[in-house]
Amino acid sequence: MVRCESRSSTIGHITLGTKQTGAPSAGNPHAGCDVAGAGNGFTVWLLRHSQRKRGETARLDLRNTAPVLDPTEGRDLGAVSRQIGTILNSNSKSLPRGTYVTLKGQVETMRSSYIGLIGGLVFSIVLVYLLIVVNFQSWVDPFIIITALPAALAGIVMFLFLTQTRLSVPALMGAIMCMGVATANSILVVSFAKIRLEEHGNAIKAAIEAGTTRFRPVIMTALAMIIGMVPMALGLGDGGEQNAPLGRAVIGGLLCATVATLLFVPSVFALIHGSEKSERARQQKRLIEEHA
Repeated sequence: MVRCESRSSTIGHITLGTKQTGAPSAGNPHAGCDVAGAGNGFTVWLLRHSQRKRGETARLDLRNTAPVLDPTEGRDLGAVSRQIGTILNSNSKSLPRGTYVTLKGQVETMRSSYIGLIGGLVFSIVLVYLLIVVNFQSWVDPFIIITALPAALAGIVMFLFLTQTRLSVPALMGAIMCMGVATANSILVVSFAKIRLEEHGNAIKAAIEAGTTRFRPVIMTALAMIIGMVPMALGLGDGGEQNAPLGRAVIGGLLCATVATLLFVPSVFALIHGSEKSERARQQKRLIEEHA
């Protein structure tokens, strides 16, 4: 809901700017209203005070208000709020003195939820990284582990796009769930690669052995989660579409994260530890030459 607020005793006639709709009638309850932003299936109705019933008040924080009704059937709240914002910004200079427009209702709840969940997603990645740093006693290996997470985020975006699913609170919750599973699979690969590296010292060979040996555990963990999310992702039954984005986000994220865990993470491990070994060899050679 959009509210036009004024500090004066009456709001009067506020035009956001396009056309009039004629006289009110039973078949056209919005007649006599101002229309803002008509076109492209989007209409905002600005109700006048003359249309209110006797005794009906329109106040917000002790200010007179005029509610603007927006029929949003078949459209998502985010797109509607953006278009309303465009209309309000383009007509802000034409408002009467002492009058301003604020956006209220579910838009505020949606924005606060998005900020909280995106912040939780970033915080979860940072917390997981720091926890792995404590366990591995290293800053490099945890970085190798979380290199699978960008692939998970890309998979979430791609799968939501392919299934024509809009970004929502359940989708962000699914993204947070996917981060945990993707990190666990990556830990399996990197921890085994470190063990093999300590045994023979060849980073490339250790990465290949980790990718092949940990193939079944990683695939089984990912498939168990993906298969479990299929019924939710299909959105069958009454109210099934409400939680469908959660399942689709988890499926898309795990599909890409699993591929990255088995192919990309071992490659990064071999690259980083191979360069470290070469650097140590050069330093030892330099020390030998200096003492000789």
